[in-house]
Parts: sequence; structure tokens; C-alpha cells
Amino acid sequence: MLAAVISRPGGPEVLDLRTVIRPSPESNEVLIRVRASALNRADLLQRQGHYPAPPGVPADIPGMEFAGEVAQIGSNVHLWKPGDRVMGLVAGGAHAEYLVAHERTLMQIPSSLTWQQAAAVPEAFITAHDALWIQAALHPSERVLIHAVGSGVGIAAVQLAKALGSIPFGTSRTPGKLIRAKEFGLESGFLVPGSPAGEEGRKWAADGPFDIVLDLAGGPYPNASLHALAHRGRIILIGTMAGARSALDLGLMLGKRARMIGTVLRARPLEEKISVTRLFAREVVPLFERKTLRVVIDTEFNLSEIRKAHERMESNETFGKIVLRMSD
Repeated sequence: MLAAVISRPGGPEVLDLRTVIRPSPESNEVLIRVRASALNRADLLQRQGHYPAPPGVPADIPGMEFAGEVAQIGSNVHLWKPGDRVMGLVAGGAHAEYLVAHERTLMQIPSSLTWQQAAAVPEAFITAHDALWIQAALHPSERVLIHAVGSGVGIAAVQLAKALGSIPFGTSRTPGKLIRAKEFGLESGFLVPGSPAGEEGRKWAADGPFDIVLDLAGGPYPNASLHALAHRGRIILIGTMAGARSALDLGLMLGKRARMIGTVLRARPLEEKISVTRLFAREVVPLFERKTLRVVIDTEFNLSEIRKAHERMESNETFGKIVLRMSD
């Protein structure tokens, strides 16, 4: 099979398209013919040598989400049959023509979605659903502030907040992304031209503090968010695009009785991934059929254009997801 392979740590030029051995499913696994995949920040970090793949997945083939059809099933698989349209998350290896996954980590693709649209769903929407609905315990009418609102997770979070009856706000470095996000339910947005500090956080909350902050940025953002947070508010940290270290006003955090929760998906044990996926399939996937949720694709590339796809993500000009097609 063909796969995008990281030849060595470095820039997009270290990515090659190679023929590699096709994996075989174990008893509870499914072999999937990948029709489309999507790009994530973790893929860039893995390519740069900063985020190695966990044990048990290809060390040099990136890719964490996919859409495709079941090609073969293991001897103990009961949920799927060859030809079924499925999507899901894996810890790596999705930028290839085939991959294997545990049967319980897969979800049926809604009939309303194309391969490309389905490939853009798992990472962004599962991350946002798990962070907002589950870990933050979002309630209707609560005010939510979403940093990096133009990202795939950011736009998914806006829609999921709106679907639950809460009020989503967002930040971005690009004014055009704030305007576009309003098409998906964003109430209002704040332009962040530099590194935000406490003063910026207080400005964000000028019309009312936020019950939840979804932070995809890290760096100076958590401290600024504390100044925008309501009493007993929650900050969910799921990204460090602006830096992996932060100085926090701990006195303010104590006074507000704030909660800060850090979360990742890739490194979770299999049973936790299964639980998150099954809950998502039950609560969120039907919303795509009802057109309550929409998939936002920035650009599409063929697998052979993997270097261009990485360059596009590194430009930080994207709005929504970058999708890879496995065939021309």
C-alpha cells in the first residue's frame, strides 16, 4: 500500500510517499481501506520529532483520523462486515491506503457525509465533545470562550456549544476567521493581535464573565482566561500552539475557585478511547444527519501532495480542516 512516511525529523520536505507493507487485523480488529484522512497539529509535531507515536502504531506514518470502508474483519469481530462505511480515530498510521483499528473504536458514517467530510469529523468533534459536554459538563445558557476559534476543534466547539443551548464566543489572530465563525453560531469574537495578558482577559469579559474557556493555545492564554472566567468557572486546556509553559495568577484562581483541566486523546488507554467514541456515536453522530452540525473543510489534497498539505497547515491561514484524499 501507499503511505506518507516521515523519513527523518524536519520540515515538510522529509515526507515521502512510499510503498509499505499492508497491515493485517488481529482477532478484534478491522482492516479499513482508507478513502480520506485529515491533518492535525499532532502530525506536524510528529514530523518535527517532538511528538513520537505511542507504542503499537507505525512510528513513521502519521495520521490520526480517517474515513473508509471495511475491507477485512478479524475472527472475533461482530460489529462490522466488509463494505461498511466507517470513520474513527487512531493513534497513528491514517495517512495510508489501509489501516487496522479495534472494532469498538469505529463509527458508522452518516449517509449525508462524503468520504472527505467524514474524515474531517473524528478528531475535531470528538475532542470538542469530550472537552465541552463531558469534562466541562456544559449546561444550556452558559457562556463559553473558545480560543483559536477558526481551527477544526474551534469550529466544532462553536457548533456543539450552540447545539446544547449555550452561548459561544471566540478569539482569533485573524479578523476574517471571527467573521466566518459567526456563520456557525459564534455569538461574538475578540481579535488577539499579540500575547494576551490579564488586561485582555478582563476586556473579553466586559459584557460578562465566561463559565467555560476552551483553550487550544496555551502559553499566555490560560492566565488571560483566568481574568475572563466566572466564579467557579472551568478552563479546559487541549492545546499548546502558543507555548507549553504558562505563568498563572494563582491567587486569582483560588479566589474564583476555578478549575483547570488538561486533556489529550491520543495517549489514552484503549478502553477510554472506546468509551469516548461510543458516547460520541450515540450523542453527536445523529446531529450530522439532522444537519444540526456541519463539517468545515479548509482545503483538500491528494496523498501525493502531503508536503503541500503540511505547508498549508503551517501557514496558520486555515479555517476548518485540511483533508487528504487517498486517491487522485
